[in-house]
Amino acid sequence: MSVSQVVSDDGKRVMINIKGRFDYKMSQDFRNIYRHHPEQDGVAYHVDLSHADYMDSSALGMLLLLREHAKSRGGAVVIEKPSDQVDKILKVANFEQLFTIN
Repeated sequence: MSVSQVVSDDGKRVMINIKGRFDYKMSQDFRNIYRHHPEQDGVAYHVDLSHADYMDSSALGMLLLLREHAKSRGGAVVIEKPSDQVDKILKVANFEQLFTIN
């Protein structure tokens, strides 16, 4: 399990990469990524789930908290390339109504 980030030069795009199990054990690291990002408006957070092989309800909650954080600052969250397993979970939770999923 790991979480990492890549920030664009202008700071307006943050790519969050999730590998392995996206679950409660990752919550602190996940939150630290966006909480420690400099305060600026209009940041687009892209969450790459192509290498996530599992997602639990706490991970869904983390995505909702990130969405709330981004929206309060005029930003957005995009879920990128979810693995087949994770995509099924997102669909069951109706996340396609709350997030852009590419």
